Amino acid sequence: MKPLKIIISGGGTGGHIYPAIAIADELKNRFPAAQILFVGAKDRMEMEKVPQAGYKIEGLWISGIQRSLSFQNLAFPFKLIASLFKSYNILNNFKPDVAIGTGGYASAPLLRVAALQNVPCLIQEQNSYAGITNKWLSSKVQKICVAFTGMEKFFPSEKIKLTGNPVRKDLIAIESKRNEALQYFNLQANQKTLLVLGGSLGAGKINELIENSLPFFNEKNLQVLWQCGKFYESKYKNISQENVQVHTFLDRMDLAYAAADFIISRAGALSVSELCLVGKPVIFIPSPNVAEDHQTQNALAISEKKAALLIKESELKTKFENEFSELIDSEAQQKMLSANIKKLAKPNATQEIVDEIIELINSKKTTKA
Repeated sequence: MKPLKIIISGGGTGGHIYPAIAIADELKNRFPAAQILFVGAKDRMEMEKVPQAGYKIEGLWISGIQRSLSFQNLAFPFKLIASLFKSYNILNNFKPDVAIGTGGYASAPLLRVAALQNVPCLIQEQNSYAGITNKWLSSKVQKICVAFTGMEKFFPSEKIKLTGNPVRKDLIAIESKRNEALQYFNLQANQKTLLVLGGSLGAGKINELIENSLPFFNEKNLQVLWQCGKFYESKYKNISQENVQVHTFLDRMDLAYAAADFIISRAGALSVSELCLVGKPVIFIPSPNVAEDHQTQNALAISEKKAALLIKESELKTKFENEFSELIDSEAQQKMLSANIKKLAKPNATQEIVDEIIELINSKKTTKA
């Protein structure tokens, strides 16, 4: 039997790239002889991250349409035509058994051409509000794996499979890592810990909030594990205050989650999926500066189920201290949020997505036979 050939496209941001790599890893785990080729957008982060993960990648000359009037938009039709032609050549040369898209500019031309060539196609949507590329591709593909309920408003319902988002395996059963986590970060076992996450680059409004709230946290006898991000390292790294640790990055996220009693976080799709698995009380402060306001939609999908608190950036000054204070003082609310968010966890998402991919390949073989 000839080895499987799988083509995967997704990129532009980590939210598209890391699920694509997780899917590739699971496919490689099940089919060690499989040939996997990635297709990304030239000059985007996938051109670096995918080879680091051990996979080959081809780049397309493609970018998105700017929402404001821009000279860059004049080049878009030429980029699209060039990318369609290159996608055609890549697919003709590689001859994949299946094409997988996880969102991002490059997946649009690649999966469109793959569908025209009758290659079985599957897309994975990470957010609760579907991205432009996946919405456009939804009528052309056979299967759509989603992470949130209610996606019928974006996609044909008969194609949807609720699988969740791929998450790192080291987050499963973090309860057993509590003591290790306290030792690793040199935290006190008799104090509650607040974990603050703003993404690898950092979140300005969240950092401002934490800096201004340090006296409040001290008054509440909280110790703070604060990931400030690369952009804000010089501004915050020298804060020396008892019970406050400032980190540019947290390289052991499993231990950071294990140490936490409360978490403040942005609401990117992968962060939300991880936090469902972690099962701690969470306050989401979504970024308002992302396409289609994805993060607010993601946070709403959780908070509406009484599984997390949601505070918009514009409401931080009026709401944060009161709402967080109530949470700290109410063990009943803490238990409710934890129980409800755990119900939304999808720990086997990667395996379920790969199950769908295999079923798609097999159905194509059956049709041919």
